[in-house]
Amino acid sequence: MALYITEDCISCGVCVDECPNNAIDYAESGYAINPDLCTECVGDFDAPQCMENCPSEAIQPDPNYQESKEDLLAKKERISG
Repeated sequence: MALYITEDCISCGVCVDECPNNAIDYAESGYAINPDLCTECVGDFDAPQCMENCPSEAIQPDPNYQESKEDLLAKKERISG
């Protein structure tokens, strides 16, 4: 399952630097996570680094993108090239 950034985001940008897949960018309305690039850090870390480091707890699982650990590992392999 990919993650998303809620309206509780304080636009600090910490999440951008923590993402190993460069899945987080600033959009018109604030930071957003690209679900095609988000692997929840599976294969890189034990927990999603954006969630672990977000001071406002604004990053949550996105129910629109249900993915298993195997799906996330396959996505990581695909985007890593």
